[in-house]
Amino acid sequence: MEIINKYSVLITGGAGFIGSNLCEYFLNKGYDVICLDNFATGHRYNIEPFFKNPKFELIEGDIRNLETCKLAVTGVDYVLHQAALGSVPRSINDPITSNEVNVSGFLNMLVAARDAGVKRFIYAASSSTYGDSEALPKVEDVIGKPLSPYAITKYVNELYAEIFSRTYGLETIGLRYFNVFGRRQDPNGAYAAVIPKFVMKLMKHESPVINGDGLFSRDFTYIDNVVQMNELAMLSDNPAVSNTVYNTAYGERTTLNQMVTLLKDYLSKFDSKIAEVEIVYGPNRTGDIPHSLASIDKAKRLLHYHPNYSFSEGLKEAVDWYWHNLI
Repeated sequence: MEIINKYSVLITGGAGFIGSNLCEYFLNKGYDVICLDNFATGHRYNIEPFFKNPKFELIEGDIRNLETCKLAVTGVDYVLHQAALGSVPRSINDPITSNEVNVSGFLNMLVAARDAGVKRFIYAASSSTYGDSEALPKVEDVIGKPLSPYAITKYVNELYAEIFSRTYGLETIGLRYFNVFGRRQDPNGAYAAVIPKFVMKLMKHESPVINGDGLFSRDFTYIDNVVQMNELAMLSDNPAVSNTVYNTAYGERTTLNQMVTLLKDYLSKFDSKIAEVEIVYGPNRTGDIPHSLASIDKAKRLLHYHPNYSFSEGLKEAVDWYWHNLI
């Protein structure tokens, strides 16, 4: 039975990987969902299944245009701001565009949300904000210096959000995503994330290239855990949860070598030849941090967050999705 929900939610970047999963989830919950996307990195095919749903609306536009942002937030209760130009290498190659989208676009959305009187503004922050801090696990109030233009933009987002909370009373919550993966994550393009890119390579019996010796580690986080965090951040009625940031992760780290071993294991169940594909090692990538591990204690305490999927469970789900949707 469909849950009838009176709330409306704007999801910027709603045609992207995380955004489209959020659109699907909240449509299934009975929300009115407005998707704002310029299709710079998102894909129309990610949201095509929603076009027949009367509760779904697509606004094709750019967050760098303030009037577009104001149009998108009209009558909206909540904003889930996912729109951004991701990727550390992309920001190193083109820092100006990354700044225009991630900082100026973010500011436009804050202004529009403030003026429209939205209940709460939840935004995609980033674990890159921890920068050169070597402390593990990463705790929200201990950060280092940013290591890339992308990291700077995401830190500036947090600073702007805090100012808008203090100065204008706009409720904001930043979710520092840690290496999110799962269904609909794009395996193509120069800036594809490591898991879908490696899946595509292995499915073609091509050797994936690990940057470095494979001992760098990440707190890989399955998409359903991220959706759960967005919902908790959006709907919590505890006044203490707002105007701060939360790590959005599983809370365990996996080396790249461990990750690719699991990938080969799961994929070889569909195609036994994948087990024989060799792994190639290359130079370290500029701007990469060696290790990433989140403390999720704050999210557990204040948002009652308990991630449903471990890395291995999420990877098995993701591999299954890729196998049936990419071949």
